[in-house]
Amino acid sequence: MAKKEERFLKTYTQGITNVTEIWVDKRTGVNYLFHASGYAGGLTPLLNRDGTPVITTVSQYEE
Repeated sequence: MAKKEERFLKTYTQGITNVTEIWVDKRTGVNYLFHASGYAGGLTPLLNRDGTPVITTVSQYEE
């Protein structure tokens, strides 16, 4: 059986009860901000000043 590839890569995390994380989609390179506080949470794409999504070259994170 082939190994299942993980699509998202967590590149940043901060906090314990109020958690903020940045996730990168390996296929598109789009960065997402995730924030959780208690039982609530939200996910949104990170945007540049001009409104375009922040794109990361994923190969820099892979070993």
